[in-house]
Amino acid sequence: QVQLVESGGGLVQAGGSLRLSCAASLSIFRITRMGWYRQAPGKQRELVAGITSGDNTNYADSVKGRFTISRDNAKNTVYLQMNSLKPEDTAVYYCNCDAAFGTKTYEYWGRGTQVTVSS
Repeated sequence: QVQLVESGGGLVQAGGSLRLSCAASLSIFRITRMGWYRQAPGKQRELVAGITSGDNTNYADSVKGRFTISRDNAKNTVYLQMNSLKPEDTAVYYCNCDAAFGTKTYEYWGRGTQVTVSS
């Protein structure tokens, strides 16, 4: 059973920083793509940032220049460094990945970690 475990969420004041971590229970080399999504109350889940196995990254326009996604292959972990946080960044943040087993690809989700930014 593949597990993604997020950590690093919490309460921070506007302008502050947090670093989220997502530890995968499988070799990161099976993972073709990882991403961070978020869902605020009453809103749809949205992609925040993604990183491919080739280290190509993409970001939502709302976080460009403030958030950075990275990966540590030795630790099977992906990070989301969040700087200059705003109250509108408040949401549950979910880790997501696509992993390849043979010719099939499966999608997995973590349980989420709460990020709250106070004004």
